[in-house]
Amino acid sequence: MTTAVTFVAEQLIKEAQQQTGFDEFGEPPIHEGLEVLLETYDRNILDPDGRKRCRERVVMQLATRLKCENAFRTIGEIDQQEIVAPIFVTGLPRSGTSALLNLLVAAPENRGVLQWECQFPDPWPDAKPGEEDFRYPYLVKALDDTRSSDFSKIHYVDADTPEECVLLHAYAFNGVQLGFEIMLEPYRSWLLAQDLVPLYRYQKRQMQMLNWRNPGKQWMLKAPAHMWAVDAILDVFPDARFIWCHREPVAVTASINSMNRAVMGMYAGNHDHMDKSAIGHAVMEWYAMSLEKGLSEREKRDPSLFIDTSQAEFVSQPMAVVEKVYSGFGMELTDAARAAMHAHIDNNPKGKHGKHEYDVAEYGLTREIIEKRFAFYTGDTRWPVSD
Repeated sequence: MTTAVTFVAEQLIKEAQQQTGFDEFGEPPIHEGLEVLLETYDRNILDPDGRKRCRERVVMQLATRLKCENAFRTIGEIDQQEIVAPIFVTGLPRSGTSALLNLLVAAPENRGVLQWECQFPDPWPDAKPGEEDFRYPYLVKALDDTRSSDFSKIHYVDADTPEECVLLHAYAFNGVQLGFEIMLEPYRSWLLAQDLVPLYRYQKRQMQMLNWRNPGKQWMLKAPAHMWAVDAILDVFPDARFIWCHREPVAVTASINSMNRAVMGMYAGNHDHMDKSAIGHAVMEWYAMSLEKGLSEREKRDPSLFIDTSQAEFVSQPMAVVEKVYSGFGMELTDAARAAMHAHIDNNPKGKHGKHEYDVAEYGLTREIIEKRFAFYTGDTRWPVSD
């Protein structure tokens, strides 16, 4: 007889505490976000294996949070780490943010949050800066085993790929989580009502811990979700700068819907009971709202904090985009950095990991619906949106 998978917060907390031997979660508080996330899984995920995967993931998140808090308490050097003038790459999803970040972080002086660090941000006991994490080889193998998946064609990762730094937000039980939760209730409405400053303070502590483990000179971070948080980022990182990637919204909406569905399948399992059209419209609306919020907030700021580029520009002239970033932010593009970036471009031609195919009609959308919703963006000649 199969035991039903339940999502009771106190049970999951107890399991994580028993796994780690720690019981302090620190700041910011996690309970409200945890409860809402669990309710979202319980209400929307019916597939037994999907429920099990999501439950196990939350226990892992809780255990990692406990281990991180222990590190903050016991390693005094973490709080002494300085994160100077970080650069945040943002803009609509599927607009080249990942490809641009991967190219920039190929330079030896640039530091991103790597995939393995998102999975294992906590130092193991008695770890020293610069030591290889003993969990690293296991993640390398696990990711190698996913190479034939549809997801790898959409968003290729390996253990050393610079990843969306907002994956660290999951340990605060806040933020976008895996990306599909923000399309579901009650998590969607809850997140939209949150003050994001405490969340970015938590991210800064995580970055300080990662910097203690493996120091970096110029931090570069990326996520479309940063469009929601320009004000919060500048509150926590007053010297932050932004690269804003642009792309025509019809292609963006189709592509991110396809990616969202792939991630849902990986974690939630069978979700045929969910209205595909409703999810498609929710995805479109989420990113339209985030773009409205981000562009509105940047209007209040010094324009020199922002550099704009487009997916089309990056595809045709990647090094020209790099030079625009370095020049705009007063950074020195060294010969070593230039050589490393050219090597990255040569080794990563477009389509290397397979072609990603998608169609807006599959998600109950039309070109006309998307164009009408994003007219505030495509009708503004300041933004390079054409493909």
